[in-house]
Amino acid sequence: MKTVWDKIDKKKMKQLMDFSEDYKVFLDNAKTEREAVDESVKLARSAGFKEFREFKKLKVGDKVYFNNRGKSLALFVIGKDKMEDGMNILGAHIDSPRIDLKQNPLYEDNGLVLMDTHYYGGIKKYQWVARPLALHGVVCKKDGTTITLKLGEKDDEPILEISDLLIHLARDQMEKNGRKVVEGEDLNALTGSIPAKSKEEEKELVKKNILNILKEEYQIEEDDFISAELELVPSGKARDLGLDRSMIMGYGHDDRICAYTSLRALLESDRPQRTSVCILTDKEEIGSIGSTGAQSAFFENSVAELLNLSGEYNDLSLRHALQNSRMLSSDVSAAFDPNYPSVNEAKNAAYFGKGISFNKFTGQGGKSGSSDAPAEYVAKIRKIMDDNDVMFQFSELGRVDQGGGGTIAYVLANKNMDVIDAGIAVQNMHAPYETASKADIYEAYRAYKAFLKDMK
Repeated sequence: MKTVWDKIDKKKMKQLMDFSEDYKVFLDNAKTEREAVDESVKLARSAGFKEFREFKKLKVGDKVYFNNRGKSLALFVIGKDKMEDGMNILGAHIDSPRIDLKQNPLYEDNGLVLMDTHYYGGIKKYQWVARPLALHGVVCKKDGTTITLKLGEKDDEPILEISDLLIHLARDQMEKNGRKVVEGEDLNALTGSIPAKSKEEEKELVKKNILNILKEEYQIEEDDFISAELELVPSGKARDLGLDRSMIMGYGHDDRICAYTSLRALLESDRPQRTSVCILTDKEEIGSIGSTGAQSAFFENSVAELLNLSGEYNDLSLRHALQNSRMLSSDVSAAFDPNYPSVNEAKNAAYFGKGISFNKFTGQGGKSGSSDAPAEYVAKIRKIMDDNDVMFQFSELGRVDQGGGGTIAYVLANKNMDVIDAGIAVQNMHAPYETASKADIYEAYRAYKAFLKDMK
């Protein structure tokens, strides 16, 4: 079975490994959707991109971005053709499954302070206990200031954890269904145990001490949690996996692995024939809803602004620009795992090292929730990949009736454009640490570049 590794020479191997090192840095610095936007903007500006408001008129080759509330991003490289004739779009999401703090999280119980949480996205809850967790996010105060937290990533910083039941007392727990081994309301993060000094009889002295620390070190009051977005994510860096260093294990491959490769491909686009676009969206893990999700009007509004600035805007130009566009929904696929072969149908599974994985449809059961790309569009994709010597595979998300999943593909397809899912195969998807092949990461980047360049 031929793989990407079989076809690369020494020079390409170095490029592949160097690209993977850059990706690991991005992954470590972008553990939340806000951080992913911040890192993406830094990369974009260093590549010559400017925010939309910095332009008074557009010309071919201009590099423009729109930042939506610091949680989603749309980037454009203006092409030679009119935008009304369509764009080439790469779309990925930058949110990942995690544990969010509730708005009133702090409480004390028998001399321990914990923080109450609500998990975000589809997770196996038992995977998130008894492991180091870092606290990332923002606290927005009434005076208009915003405090950014990133606590638990450095060796000298404290971490948090969600406790697990010791095996010696877990007889009843071990009899439970996997969904019930750890309940959602039991995902409470251990936060402190030292009581504040007090000359009087007072209750909740440990909580008082934690609040004192928050105020002294971070200028955070208890009421400020109400207007905060704080996330518990796995503490630690992405690491090379395997004695041959062929894979990367890290938090948030789904879907920052496709976001980064898509972004890098766009940043290297220069004076394209068709306007090149990269969309990085929030909220995919909970349905792509809300003002920063793919279903919001953010992307359409951004296109409308560019059409207006280009002097092309009229009642139909926005509709034409969308329906004439072509898109790769850049999202991860399920990699074949020899430990669990029964969940895949071998002929239609995605394998490590075989390149970018295209999913003509996702969904579940009878393709429910899938946009199902047209055959004519799939043929165009195949030709572009072959013409650019990109290794690719076609797969589906597991055996029929085994499970399934979705992406943002249907959202953009609903705007009457051609869309197909195209991403990187991942093991351990939605676990605290996921695994991907460096070969597939690099080949996806090459695939995205080819698409932006050659799709008509």
